[in-house]
Amino acid sequence: MRTTTRLSGPTLAIALAGLALSGAALLSGCAAPGGGARGTDPSGVVIPSEETEARKRARVRLELASRYFDQGQTNVALEEVKLALATDPGFAEAFNLRALVYMRLNDLALAEDSFRQAQRLSPRDPGTAHNYGWFLCQQRRYDQAAVQFAVALESLTYTDKAKTWLAQGMCQQQAGQVAEAERSLMHSYELDPANPITGYNLTQSLFKRGDLQRAQFYIRRINNSEYANAESLWLGIKVERSLGNRQAAEQLATQLRNRFAQSREYMALERQAFDE
Repeated sequence: MRTTTRLSGPTLAIALAGLALSGAALLSGCAAPGGGARGTDPSGVVIPSEETEARKRARVRLELASRYFDQGQTNVALEEVKLALATDPGFAEAFNLRALVYMRLNDLALAEDSFRQAQRLSPRDPGTAHNYGWFLCQQRRYDQAAVQFAVALESLTYTDKAKTWLAQGMCQQQAGQVAEAERSLMHSYELDPANPITGYNLTQSLFKRGDLQRAQFYIRRINNSEYANAESLWLGIKVERSLGNRQAAEQLATQLRNRFAQSREYMALERQAFDE
């Protein structure tokens, strides 16, 4: 399946550069194929040659917009998206990216309108459903978010299901749905065990319900990798302390002190605020 407007980097908004493991806006890494004049064969594979000339021109604009978006040039990205839609008003992928742009600009009404336009043009598009689901989750509209995540996960051709299971799990955590969150995060982990954000959130769920041995397994994998950061080290300290592993906790505390002495996690360590 062709995904030329592949929105990586900041579009993922998982802060991989700083690795904010608890995450904030977990958006899809893929603006999946939309509707309009684009053709597909019976298996659902996109046939680019069947695109209209207008769609091809709009796609070039959209690819440029996605690059600007990834580079943090949000207003420039918005202008390019507008040009893409002026060229092809039926381009669902462009509405999906426009929604992400408006989310970043904190214009929530226009973001939601853009998601709805994208879904009007391509009702079962999994990339849009994922992004819209996370948008709804941030508005605490958890039931509506669950519907969108289900649309994405039901797609037979969707290749980013690990990301959607993760987003759904984090949303369920916010909603206080502990058991459901753990199941979703485990699905994500099974599909993408190398993702430290999944491992971190899964550890949090396990730690909160007292499954300390399993929590230790997942957080140690992160802290023994290049993805260790202040958040993961602090969670590791709390897990090891709860298990009575004083030496392991002290080793993690030393790393936190040496590497992240200005972090709020280190400040919490200094206060011995293990239950905050």
